[in-house]
Amino acid sequence: MGTRRDLGYGERVIRPARRIENVRYAIRNVVAEARRLEGLGKEITYCNIGDPLKFDFRTPPHLVEAVSRAMRDGDNGYAPSAGTVEARRAIASDEQRRGLLSVTPEDVVVTAGASEAIELVLTALLEPGESVLLPAPGYPLYNAVAAKLGVEVETYYPDELQGWSVDPEEIASRITPKTRAIVLCNPNNPTGAVYPKEALEGVLEAARRHNLLVLSDEIYARLTFDQPHLATASLAKDVAIITFGGLSKTYLACGWRVGWMSFANSHLMPELKAAVLKLCDARLSSPGPAQAAIAPALEGNQDHLPEMMTRLRARREVLTTRVRGIPGLSLVSPGAAFYAMARVTHPEVSNDEQFVLELLRETGVLFVHGSGFGQRPGTHHFRVVFLPPAEVLERAFDKVEGFMRSRYPVR
Repeated sequence: MGTRRDLGYGERVIRPARRIENVRYAIRNVVAEARRLEGLGKEITYCNIGDPLKFDFRTPPHLVEAVSRAMRDGDNGYAPSAGTVEARRAIASDEQRRGLLSVTPEDVVVTAGASEAIELVLTALLEPGESVLLPAPGYPLYNAVAAKLGVEVETYYPDELQGWSVDPEEIASRITPKTRAIVLCNPNNPTGAVYPKEALEGVLEAARRHNLLVLSDEIYARLTFDQPHLATASLAKDVAIITFGGLSKTYLACGWRVGWMSFANSHLMPELKAAVLKLCDARLSSPGPAQAAIAPALEGNQDHLPEMMTRLRARREVLTTRVRGIPGLSLVSPGAAFYAMARVTHPEVSNDEQFVLELLRETGVLFVHGSGFGQRPGTHHFRVVFLPPAEVLERAFDKVEGFMRSRYPVR
């Protein structure tokens, strides 16, 4: 409970709740040092945040027009708390095309980005003392929300030696009587891994056996390089599964904050669905004019996608070649999205956050330390965002290679 602290002279300050001390978000934390250095005149190469619009990607014009038209037509008031009928129908139809056959428009909720969907579900699901099973490495928002709610986190470790895939047996071994849900990020941020069917089926079997909810974060589902993505909820009719998606990444509209969740096999979780909708009502409105882009995005022209993937493939090739060519580093080539988790194998590196800060101060190249996403104990990583153009990545890794050879030579 927040308290007041006496500063002397009769002045008092309102303190925040202690649980906020446990909320960490590494993606943005390292930016403060980069901004300080930039203020001193140092050139910074930002390879730390997954916003394609900061680089040479642009929102498809027909989506911009759809939102502009909605605004011009006066669609600027509160939207239905669960989303407009048109948006929910478009999402449900798209989910059915992806194999989520049980999903109807009534099973879809539109949110302020997939982040709000995640927070709504965890808030509706978890009691104090209960836990959610999260991957490490994994997207740190889940940990931040858990800390905010004051609930516990159990951790499982995708296997780097197996392309960062999940091990169903390890996940099953981490389940405790407190566990309520298993989170799958597929494709994964920060590793870029795409999970095979056998691994997904194994996780679903563990959920089935223990009567757990599966939360499947599939925001990067259309951004795969080598193999198509398989939706988790297409593989089971008898497991409660909530899938998260949105416009931010695939449709290059991060700032619009348009996301959604879909309840697959919703007959297995009617009370949870009702609880989420109650929370949606309490926050009053789904995103307004921006959700007018959902149907045009999912049902309209997709020409930007092949071009986007061509650029990302070329940048992935630069990343993979350069990292693997630097002594003291290694890399599992990502199968999707625009992230990769590079491993620091040099024996003299014992703290990856310190490594990232040293690299930033010396070279101006900014990554995010692997410990900010979680990682297997005893390993050290940094996440690379390979959204910058190929020539920018080449220059960045020239600097990284110089740093490694001078600071951490391999003897």
